[in-house]
Amino acid sequence: MIDEHRTTLGTGGFTGRAVVVTGAGSGIGRAIARAFAAAGAGVLAVGRRPDALAETAGEHPSIVPFAADLRDESAGEVIVATALARWNRLDVLVNNAGVFAAMPLAEATAARIDDLVATNLTAPSLLAKAALAPLRERGGAIINVSSTFGHRPIAGAAHYGATKAAIEQLTRSWALELAPDGVRVNAVAPGPTESEALSSAGLPEAVIAQIKAEETARIPLGRRGDPAEVADWVLRLADPAAWVTGQVLAVDGGLGLN
Repeated sequence: MIDEHRTTLGTGGFTGRAVVVTGAGSGIGRAIARAFAAAGAGVLAVGRRPDALAETAGEHPSIVPFAADLRDESAGEVIVATALARWNRLDVLVNNAGVFAAMPLAEATAARIDDLVATNLTAPSLLAKAALAPLRERGGAIINVSSTFGHRPIAGAAHYGATKAAIEQLTRSWALELAPDGVRVNAVAPGPTESEALSSAGLPEAVIAQIKAEETARIPLGRRGDPAEVADWVLRLADPAAWVTGQVLAVDGGLGLN
């Protein structure tokens, strides 16, 4: 099976394979979808905003936009069924969709905590469950997207960090559970990366600018990341030739070292 699926990265390296990418309407998710398409894969780009997904697809005919709210309990089954109807296979699932919430403990509410858990933890779990059968058939891969703050404390956003810590633990546990089926499970943990995450959290522009400046000052390599840099590592982990499972790769310019 290993030899049958062995490939190399680069243009055409995923030709004939099918990939689902969630949170594909912007930022890291958009970069991942486009990177897989450039490598030859058929990509189901999933997100909430049809206009943003259409922009992701752009001039990539192999990217199929699919609007869905991952918090719906049946969303995972519908997404997987759509991919199978289009390509008759599913080789890679990228659980990228997530929300950030600045929420000091004094301001925590049950509703806000529930929303974080529903989007960042429950939704990727149910989507992975729905994808199990086709991934087992192909010896496929699950790539989860965590964050530096899945393994590094963050004041004022502890519940966000907790959901990402949970994703990292799921990654390791699923890797052990699914290894006998030939399904590999890994994660990338991006540091501060140019995306819409901060603005989507409803933060004012002045606050966002201050956060970005403070983050940049703490990153050993001296700059924020580009979504394409994260996408590159997602493709590497998804490559069937990669003898890697259960790993969380920090793509953070060294931020986790501080």
